[in-house]
Amino acid sequence: MQMLKQFSKEYSFFLAIFTFVGMHFFEYILLESNIGNFLGFGILFVVIIYAAMSVAHHAEMLAEKFGEPYGTLILTMSAVIVEIVIIVIMMMQAHNPELARDTIYSAIMLDINGLLGLSAIIGGLKYGEQPYNVDSSNSYLSMLLTAIGVAMVLPEFIEPAYHMRFMMFNVVVFIFLYIIFTRVQLMSHKYFFEYQNREEQVCPEGEVCQAHSEINGWYHGINLVLSIIVIGMLAEILSLFMANTLTLFDLPLAIGAVGVAVISAAPELITAVRAAIDNRMQTVINIALGASLATVLLTIPAVIVVSYLLGMELNLSLTPIQTMMISLTLLVSMVNFNDGETNILEGFLHFILFVVFVFLLFV
Repeated sequence: MQMLKQFSKEYSFFLAIFTFVGMHFFEYILLESNIGNFLGFGILFVVIIYAAMSVAHHAEMLAEKFGEPYGTLILTMSAVIVEIVIIVIMMMQAHNPELARDTIYSAIMLDINGLLGLSAIIGGLKYGEQPYNVDSSNSYLSMLLTAIGVAMVLPEFIEPAYHMRFMMFNVVVFIFLYIIFTRVQLMSHKYFFEYQNREEQVCPEGEVCQAHSEINGWYHGINLVLSIIVIGMLAEILSLFMANTLTLFDLPLAIGAVGVAVISAAPELITAVRAAIDNRMQTVINIALGASLATVLLTIPAVIVVSYLLGMELNLSLTPIQTMMISLTLLVSMVNFNDGETNILEGFLHFILFVVFVFLLFV
């Protein structure tokens, strides 16, 4: 009874269902006019972001129950699943071979430069410097450099006749890499991704810290899955409105990829900003760099398999501008995140790169 009462307050879920039913009946009427198309796109985008906030809430509760690094792993996996669902649906609707590449690129820019940069600025203004475990940033960045180079830069130097064979090879390699990295993160080198602040409560010697038994893991886990499902349902309709809106305002197709990245990153952004305010920079590092790595290692195999099964064309090779922006991002990250502390200057450097990324979308 208590659980039903609690579920009745899941307003974002019920709003998403109501919006889906409403759009199902009025979809074609709205698509016939410019105003209706723009209105439909705006409503769907806002409702999906609201549903993504629900994903963030339930992931945060699970994170609090299970602790680090399990919490951020749950959050990043949820965001990546949302991203994969939306990308696959929009690929099937728009038949855009560059959509997956642009979305992955946008997600990396948003996570590392936007999310991490903004969090470091907020944390720097409040605390000056915020400590974290440098082993975590080194591990994430080395994995990112390898994965991005192999999947999105190397194909440019491979004969087109061997592209599909190389992409299928990447599916196997990336799944293997993610399994190994997850095992390292959760078992053998779990301490790489943890940092104990002085003000955080530490268990007295000889005593065992009790888990958050008051948090119902099943309840939040089920609602997390339901929220991801309704986001996927709404994304199928959003893809139609997004394509028409971009055409209506003569905007570049890459804007659609940024929209997908924003939706998937919304739960992470909310959680990261809260963590920065609470002086938990380790959580921010785990979210921003972990989400970028999960995006590359999981989204790429997913879209390769889907494009192969459905016979769709797929292009994952970065453009020269994208290659330069990712190279700058990783280079600045390796310089900034090698001392175990973030500050406001490092935050501004990454945020400036994010501003440049947004500017280049319209050039």
